[in-house]
Amino acid sequence: MLRTGKLLRSRRLSLAGDGRHLFVPLDHTVSDGPVTPPGRWEDLLRALVTGGADGIIVHKGRARALAPEILKGCALVVHLSASTACSADADAKVLVGDVEEALALGADAVSVHVNLGSDTERQQLADLGAVARSCDTWGMPLIAMVYPRGPRVDNPRDPALLAHLVNVAADLGADMVKTSVALPLDRMAEVVAHSPIPVLAAGGPPDGSDLVEYGTAVMASGCRGLAVGRRIFSAPSPAALVSRLAAVVHGSPDDMGMTADTADTAGDDGVGSPYSTTIVAGVA
Repeated sequence: MLRTGKLLRSRRLSLAGDGRHLFVPLDHTVSDGPVTPPGRWEDLLRALVTGGADGIIVHKGRARALAPEILKGCALVVHLSASTACSADADAKVLVGDVEEALALGADAVSVHVNLGSDTERQQLADLGAVARSCDTWGMPLIAMVYPRGPRVDNPRDPALLAHLVNVAADLGADMVKTSVALPLDRMAEVVAHSPIPVLAAGGPPDGSDLVEYGTAVMASGCRGLAVGRRIFSAPSPAALVSRLAAVVHGSPDDMGMTADTADTAGDDGVGSPYSTTIVAGVA
């Protein structure tokens, strides 16, 4: 029955039922500060749901304040890790919640953050393993947010390092792993090929260029989804941007009533992009 519970919750993490995901992390409120004024919080959530986000990622306190009807068409992921930009070591993530709390809040999944190469990597790995054990006990899907960050990391975009990282997440019990994208981008296919679990690409292009074209190239590399926060909640129209990213994740531009030319030219911020879909042609 518990295994059935994890399967049922996992299906709710993909609105289209295709095993692909568009998540919008909103846990920045703990790490960096407010993402929107309190009076606009519900408006932001409704915009994400209207646009077609598969799930939002929030801390437990935000989850308690959610009006249930807002997320009737969107999954809830409760983030269990935290640190702040004010800390002496912002890479030192600690657990601030548990699986049982997430279950009581109606969560469809939980997430845990681990920084490989940080000074506290040892404890973060132990925390991931402990949460994975609880997730298996309670039938809760686990998303591991694992990044190469800290004084022992020379190149956080190194494909070999990222391939190691996604295997750490899998071996310690995660069901999905969210991580950085390799550079050059066409080498992300190598990371995906070495991962035993679905890989979600974190964030947008590091040079700030067109997010939709970048997402198209990332999905073509074999990633199973996108997890984009800041570029979405700071956009002039979050709903419109989410809608376009959902088309990238769940279907071709033609499937969503768009032409290929429209998809290539309609950037979220009007900036041209070097990330054309031809970057990774033939490797998906």
